[in-house]
Amino acid sequence: MILITGGAGYLGSHACVALDSAGYQTLVFDDLSNSTVESVDNISLLCKNNKPVFIEGDIRSAKLVATIFKDYPISAVMHFAGLKSVANSQTDQAQYYSVNVGGSINLLQAMVSAGVTRLVFSSSATVYGHQANPPYTEDHPLNPVNTYGHTKLAVERILNDLHSGVYPWSIGILRYFNPVGAHPSGLLGDNPVGPPNNLFPHITECIASSSKSINVFGGDYETPDGTGIRDYIHVLDLIEAHMLTMNYLITNPGEQLTINLGTGRGISVLQVIEMFSKVSGKDIPYQILDRRTGDIDASWASADLAFKKLNWRASHSLEDMCRDSWTSQQKKLGK
Repeated sequence: MILITGGAGYLGSHACVALDSAGYQTLVFDDLSNSTVESVDNISLLCKNNKPVFIEGDIRSAKLVATIFKDYPISAVMHFAGLKSVANSQTDQAQYYSVNVGGSINLLQAMVSAGVTRLVFSSSATVYGHQANPPYTEDHPLNPVNTYGHTKLAVERILNDLHSGVYPWSIGILRYFNPVGAHPSGLLGDNPVGPPNNLFPHITECIASSSKSINVFGGDYETPDGTGIRDYIHVLDLIEAHMLTMNYLITNPGEQLTINLGTGRGISVLQVIEMFSKVSGKDIPYQILDRRTGDIDASWASADLAFKKLNWRASHSLEDMCRDSWTSQQKKLGK
């Protein structure tokens, strides 16, 4: 059985479906702070082999996390649980450390007690901070410029220490660039509770409302059109890499793998808006606002190591990402 922390969320829900397709039984652990029970129901609809076990709870509850390992035959963990807004992390630092770092420590302590040492960790490209010359390789200096990035790097360092210790840990640290898109069914997508913080759900919500314009944070970056450039990766490509990482850890016990997950190309905010206009058939108004604290000009990955180690490359296009996101939004609205 695979434990998926944050399994009702955007990435975790897709991981549940992929693991089910590969024949794994899954246990979803989520506090539903940024997801809903409906997401768990949709996961069950899409799982063809085994319905996931669902436990609602806070990863900061050491007692509850320990009980899960006592009550269920967990053999490995995919750890997605955590707070993820760069902007919010700049104003709620203590909460981000409490959940992202404290929660991870609880999980790792429970794993040690249960003798479970295979882990795939959801890290982030924010650990690199502001580098002068993208693309970022895995050996770029690590210098996050926001609290969210600091929490991810803190957990990476804990995992590095664990791997060099006495237990035979098998660890995959996956540094995501910008996961977007949705399951082709439209049943699973990036559907946050409350106002969206990420670009794609912000755009789809604005398109659906017809009365809102897109907020573009920063129009004076040192980029060709003045808007921020990011490496957007379809969630299905991202989860495929998780599955390959899990298989790698099974066949290479005791190893640690730290890799970037991105397409290897940068796309600006205005290019994303233009593509959403194409796939939705709608004109999309936008307004340029001030930059957000902690944001950087441009970031994209070198995915060469992922290809070398996992034989993985992202295959979905920007059009795929925007189309699937829009389909998910329409499904959410019952259209």
